[in-house]
Amino acid sequence: MNIAKNMEIIFVAATLVLGLSSEALARNTPRPAPTLDQPSSASAHAGKVPVVVISAKRLTAAEKAAIAG
Repeated sequence: MNIAKNMEIIFVAATLVLGLSSEALARNTPRPAPTLDQPSSASAHAGKVPVVVISAKRLTAAEKAAIAG
């Protein structure tokens, strides 16, 4: 039997087996309950809004032309 001819079905079967087994494990694994607690670093920044300042020099027409080609 030439294994190269059957490589696609081998791949599909292996993917199916791995997918089903991971699904079965995921259903049986207990997960911790989600919490709404914020990290302690968030309380240090409470009331402060982060500000981003972007400053740059505008290009002249000659500089734009030089960049374009």
